[in-house]
Amino acid sequence: MANLKLSDIKKSYGKTEVIHGLDLEVLDGEFCVLVGPSGCGKSTLLRMIAGLEAINEGLISIDDEIVNDVSAAKRGLAMVFQSYALYPHMTVRQNLAFGLENLKLDKADIEQRINKAANQLRMEDYLKRRPGQLSGGQRQRVAIGRAIVREPSIYLFDEPLSNLDAELRVATRVELKALHARLGNTMVYVTHDQVEAMTMADKIVVMHDGIIEQTGTPLDLYNKPANLFVAGFIGSPKMNFLDCLSLPENIKKLAPNGALTFGIRPEHLSITKKNSILLNVKNVEQLGSDSYLYGDTIDKQDLSIKLNNQTDIKSGQSVNVGCNLTDMHWFDSNGMSI
Repeated sequence: MANLKLSDIKKSYGKTEVIHGLDLEVLDGEFCVLVGPSGCGKSTLLRMIAGLEAINEGLISIDDEIVNDVSAAKRGLAMVFQSYALYPHMTVRQNLAFGLENLKLDKADIEQRINKAANQLRMEDYLKRRPGQLSGGQRQRVAIGRAIVREPSIYLFDEPLSNLDAELRVATRVELKALHARLGNTMVYVTHDQVEAMTMADKIVVMHDGIIEQTGTPLDLYNKPANLFVAGFIGSPKMNFLDCLSLPENIKKLAPNGALTFGIRPEHLSITKKNSILLNVKNVEQLGSDSYLYGDTIDKQDLSIKLNNQTDIKSGQSVNVGCNLTDMHWFDSNGMSI
């Protein structure tokens, strides 16, 4: 296990700067998830940690040792990629053993590591199969197993579940979280999926345009977003944002000084006249246990609400939706939370 520290990290490709003086600390044993939209720099940052990309400025430290000039192979890290990158002509056992054999480990040690990883990932039954005989989820397990047998101090994951279907993605992220609990190693995980981040992380790092917008626990970011970007990115469906000037007087009077934007999550709205806004319903989604109403306000601002039940409300109706004062969010002219 190990701690990781990034200090004033900068990365450019020619004149294009993609990482802008970034600072981050991942504590020993933490499951840290880097999340953000495509192109925000999260995968580039992970590759710099791994030693696969050079940094232009700053320091990368592992257990207080600066590793800027240490090769990827000697950093004591293991990386799991989006693509499984398995050798198709080798069995699962041979795929797991290949990297260890290159490290000149003795056969007994290699066999012990393979058996331990196979047990941890519950893949003993397909050690003799080749990748072509495995499902996508099984192949991803083998890719993770190849990292485990190296016994690294830090695991790095670059969107490892993105090639799996929705149901298997849910099951695999549960397995990964359980694996972290068993191993206790530091893990840094990159995803664009905020649901993955919320369900797996001890610490979430929200990135946007090469900077860190906010770092915190999943519930910190959900309950107390630092700005409009984080508020809109964390949470599904996304938070509603309304112009404060066009709010009804019963809501507008609650706004703090300097508030320009009002935010409320769909799940925090209910059918009530308390602190209410009129919603003109344009679309209704019935999911059985939940219902979603989509529409707009009198001044044509988009508004959605999640109901924890089935509903008789139809498209074309108008309803009063309201919320509690404690669930309201307010943002100033710079988009910062007030």
